[in-house]
Amino acid sequence: MREQRRTQRYNLRLPLELVKKGAQEVSLSGETRNLSSGGVLFSPPDVMNVGDPIKYVITLPTAERAGRKVELHCTGKVVRTQNDSVAVTLERYEFIRL
Repeated sequence: MREQRRTQRYNLRLPLELVKKGAQEVSLSGETRNLSSGGVLFSPPDVMNVGDPIKYVITLPTAERAGRKVELHCTGKVVRTQNDSVAVTLERYEFIRL
């Protein structure tokens, strides 16, 4: 089977926090499995349904000398669910340095 994706995926396990699911504010932790410029696959901290709009935060690794944490604040929607993972789009994002 030939790969049909438009963007390259990177297998990265990074901390992810789900901050909004639909209209509901939440604070649930998970972990990415892979990501690309168009979306992310992660272990869901809660039951999610296809079409659900969500907001999530991915914490990026930084060099020790940099001393500041960087977060990627994202909005998207659930496009696929399977056994123990959820695929979501990456529609908008903002880098936040803490």
